[in-house]
Amino acid sequence: MLCFKKLLVKALAATSEAAHLLEKQSRLSRTVHHKGRIDLVTETDLAIEALLTQRLSEIDLEGYEPCAVLAEESARSLTIPDPCWIIDPVDGTTNYAHGLPLAAISVAYYQEGAIRLGIVEAPLLGECYWAAQGQGAFCNGQPLSVSGTSSMTEALVATGFPYDVEKQLKPIGARLLKVLEVAQGVRRCGAASLDLVWVARGRFDAYYEASVKPWDVAAGFCIVTEAGGALTHMDGSEFSLVRGDVLASNGLLQQEMVRLLREAVEE
Repeated sequence: MLCFKKLLVKALAATSEAAHLLEKQSRLSRTVHHKGRIDLVTETDLAIEALLTQRLSEIDLEGYEPCAVLAEESARSLTIPDPCWIIDPVDGTTNYAHGLPLAAISVAYYQEGAIRLGIVEAPLLGECYWAAQGQGAFCNGQPLSVSGTSSMTEALVATGFPYDVEKQLKPIGARLLKVLEVAQGVRRCGAASLDLVWVARGRFDAYYEASVKPWDVAAGFCIVTEAGGALTHMDGSEFSLVRGDVLASNGLLQQEMVRLLREAVEE
């Protein structure tokens, strides 16, 4: 039987190598290409994706068979093979392209319909987050736990905006106004994986976003839930990687956030 803790160690070695590459590349000039009006890709995204794909395919463990990879830059669909590695080589590419350190490498292992482990490396911040199913969540070796905030008036909430933001301005604005009315503050960092691990760490009390891809949230899902948090869709239903919207919180605020987001689009 595959030991996910041992697999995590192997995956951490691969992401550590990728993190060193990201650090090195961040000190060089960047070549930026447009996949869409505001959807960017750099040579670093491509290099890290190639590196991780190779290193993860080389893992040799008893009970583990090399499997498929679903990665942002090479994906042709959102179909998730089972089992597979789910990779975002640089989450927060726009931040990275502008020299902001809010960028991360996200790697998750998906097997038998569940996310078994997740790693989010943010080398420009000096932070490495990881979790394995049933093993807890950690940052730089220290255990993580979500916040104990139970009131929206004390909550710091994160959100994100899609690449086709101009087509979704009305619902985005409605949700944002609804949360702004009651929360202590709202932040937009531009990297879903960081939003999620910062919920796990207790920096954020909740995070929601309407348009995400599997590679944006797979690793963060494992880390949030292993840290004691809750993660669903924005309507409170059970989370699915392919549906495209996410709501994470410390658990205490989950139902209140569901109510607020539902009211925002109903009004």
